[in-house]
Amino acid sequence: MAESIKGLKRTNYCGELRISDVDKTVTLFGWCRRQRDLGNLIFIDLRDRTGIIQLSFNDTTDREIFEKAQSVRAEYVVAAVGTVSERESKNSDIPTGDIEINVTEFRIISKSQTPPFEIEKADRVGDETTLKYRYLNLRNQKLTQNILMRHKIAKIAREYFYDNDFIEIETPMLIKSTPEGARDYVVPSRIHNGKFYALPQSPQIYKQLCMVAGFDRYIQLARCFRDEDLRADRQPEFTQIDLEMSFVDTDDIMEMAEGFIKKLMKETVDVDIPMPLPRMTFADAMEKYGSDKPDTRFDMLINDISDWGGKTDFVVFKNAVENGGSVKAIVAKNCAGVYTRKKIDKLTEYAKGIGAKGLAYIRWADAEPNCSFSKFLKDGELSSLLEELNAEQGDCVFIVSDKTGTALSVLGALRLVIAKELDIIPEGKWNYLWITEMPFFEQDEETGEWVAMHHPFTMPMEECIEYLDTDKGKVRAKAFDLVLNGIELSSGSMRITDCELQTKMFELLGMSQEEIDAKFGFLVEAYHYASPPHGGMGIGLDRLAMIICGASSLRDVTAFPKVQNASEPMSGAPSNIDDIQLEELGIDVTKAGAEDEQ
Repeated sequence: MAESIKGLKRTNYCGELRISDVDKTVTLFGWCRRQRDLGNLIFIDLRDRTGIIQLSFNDTTDREIFEKAQSVRAEYVVAAVGTVSERESKNSDIPTGDIEINVTEFRIISKSQTPPFEIEKADRVGDETTLKYRYLNLRNQKLTQNILMRHKIAKIAREYFYDNDFIEIETPMLIKSTPEGARDYVVPSRIHNGKFYALPQSPQIYKQLCMVAGFDRYIQLARCFRDEDLRADRQPEFTQIDLEMSFVDTDDIMEMAEGFIKKLMKETVDVDIPMPLPRMTFADAMEKYGSDKPDTRFDMLINDISDWGGKTDFVVFKNAVENGGSVKAIVAKNCAGVYTRKKIDKLTEYAKGIGAKGLAYIRWADAEPNCSFSKFLKDGELSSLLEELNAEQGDCVFIVSDKTGTALSVLGALRLVIAKELDIIPEGKWNYLWITEMPFFEQDEETGEWVAMHHPFTMPMEECIEYLDTDKGKVRAKAFDLVLNGIELSSGSMRITDCELQTKMFELLGMSQEEIDAKFGFLVEAYHYASPPHGGMGIGLDRLAMIICGASSLRDVTAFPKVQNASEPMSGAPSNIDDIQLEELGIDVTKAGAEDEQ
């Protein structure tokens, strides 16, 4: 029969005791990680959220207690009272490895069935099982520490922004559906039959209205919801460290965020990040790295060789340049021995899969370089290119010729693939970077139409407003992104506060006045009552935790994550609801399989 904890109060957590606590009497609670019965000696590794400690039972232990210890199995919940003692056989692999607890009182609080997998070896078990039994997987020390680190990041965020006079304001979770780039999750209203709430993709409009209301510094650890395809760094529900500030410009917001980053990195991983953080324009990031979220921990920058390529007789290069495109190249140093022809063929297939028409290359493994397009070159053209690129024997050069945007994005992706294959991305570096002067519009290559790159409340740079109607390609936004090691952590901007300009921006996005009034009328109306200049940003708490923990997926820092099809294997969400609920909501559902039954 399970025993009660009546009369016992925890004095310490398992992982916090040290050699300095020897002779101290302690009361501990936790789970049995492992029991080792050596006949006249029993050891139990007791685990809680802080770590593990060894419980010791020997021939001086009360027989009833000793027999209880003999019966304990993995994952039993137990309570132990005893004295901290120095271990004879120490374990340098754990912080508590110098000590053990000589148990004088012992209770079995709850017995466990044999778990479907060994907790400490959960990473060797498939996701289907570990996610179904997520509450067991969360007992794994690695996952436990990830969740605790996420908590610590949230705590540091609140402390920092509170200390800087920010006010935490909760914004609604049931809101009006307003377009923000992704599909909304919608919630039917029982009272307003046939109408729907949306779950917020972000608190964007509400935090702007907080600025109109006079709360000049807003902060919220905001839950956000987006119905979009999932990947390793995306979940349908996520948390933003969301902030907004009045009477500021972009520099003020970025400096405030930098103060948070400095405090965060020092208190989590004990790293001093030099301030101010480096900045790079969007145009430079794309030109050098082929990405608006460049990983700057390694070189291999993109080179523009269009002038050289356009003068050759190689029609692929010439046509790209003559049609307004580019010829771009990257140099992978010291990899000619790794990138065999077979491996380059695989790289070519990858490039084609992400939009390239092909991949030209130069592999300089021997005395003479092997060039895939050498027969189209005149004497001296290859050597002049290698000299221009500072390529040497042992290097490989990879070249893409296409529309400029395609060439840059393909080489940006190849740069990362090659760096990972060559294992040249250094560990332990924290390369934060601001991306600034973002384009306001981007042109759809298929239709030629200009579409907004940001939410419709983003302020254009003042000097660009005149081009809104005449030359959208020249319009840049007062927007900025924060990137860490090639992962976008945050987007921010100054907001439009002029009701006429805001209406114009909606119109440029193709909205009629009727649509503007229906979807955003309350925001435009608010600006008629005067608004301070304001801007803000949202820092992805989940992604930040993922990088700091060294995790490869948001699942590893999320307590109960969704899988790729947005379902949760443990609870079975989403699920059907009964006909009575559907009738109350006025919803008629065509259930799966209904057509087959007819």
